[in-house]
Amino acid sequence: MTYLANTTDGTPVSSDELSGSTNANPVHVRRVLGPLREAGLVRSRPGVHGGWELAVDAGDIALAQVWRLLQGTDPVFGLHGPDPECAVGRGVQQTLTALERRVSDAVATELERFTVRDILNGDVAAPAQSAHA
Repeated sequence: MTYLANTTDGTPVSSDELSGSTNANPVHVRRVLGPLREAGLVRSRPGVHGGWELAVDAGDIALAQVWRLLQGTDPVFGLHGPDPECAVGRGVQQTLTALERRVSDAVATELERFTVRDILNGDVAAPAQSAHA
């Protein structure tokens, strides 16, 4: 999103160009951008001169919103269920799940302080000056 925010000539950016910048496969780039498009943060233009562009000002996109869209319901810790026969595993699982929620909330709270523009400008020392703060 910072790459898109840095594009000031109004030309959409291709998935290939984005993949080169991020060192990721263009298919992966499109998969990541899909939920952002559904949320109205980016838009795509089809065709030879098509590509991706921000649909919202970079200063209005809180990183927490992006993180929630991309993280979805995936656990931060990558927890998996314990062996049902293991009493220790069952007990620890409940505690880890509660901790997982707290960590996830803490990440979102911290990311709420910053916008895509803040990242583009390298400004993560001070809270964002937006309605999201």
